[in-house]
Amino acid sequence: MYEEIREQAQQAVEEILQQAGLQAGSIFVVGCSSSTVCGKSFGSASSMEIAQAVFDGIYPVLKSRGIYLASQCCEHLNRAIITERAAAAAQNREIVNVVPQPKAGGSFATITYRTLEQPVAVEHIRADAGIDIGGVLIGMHLREVAVPLTLQIKKIGDAHVTSARTRAKFIGGERAHYDDSMK
Repeated sequence: MYEEIREQAQQAVEEILQQAGLQAGSIFVVGCSSSTVCGKSFGSASSMEIAQAVFDGIYPVLKSRGIYLASQCCEHLNRAIITERAAAAAQNREIVNVVPQPKAGGSFATITYRTLEQPVAVEHIRADAGIDIGGVLIGMHLREVAVPLTLQIKKIGDAHVTSARTRAKFIGGERAHYDDSMK
């Protein structure tokens, strides 16, 4: 079961990266309910093993491309983000003091905090793309113009998957000209 979840997570993130065209230094946000991955209600069956399987599918793919992982904590930590200190600094984000736990922050954020080289918590981040595993609502951590992505992989375990990339705002109206590489 864990290997299947890892493979599903890896496939999903690879599809997203292919569609989003992220560069090194970009930020990728993940919201993951390990409870919903194993078919339970939010917060009812937090699983470090499930979270580890999802993390093992996602993180190596991001790291190999120089993309920062940003893990959304659960509502008990007000959806704070766990990321690398360098990612927080790049966006001039204020660091807050909290260490996520499986029942206060979530299993995925806990695994992230324990694995990153210099983990920090911030209250907000503006990610370039992301994945929502189980309907945990990552939208608050995406840049302003989010573009939904259609993936072949629809679920990780029992959790529904949605994803998005972001793009620059189009401004200027009908006479404006746009850079097609930013769509």
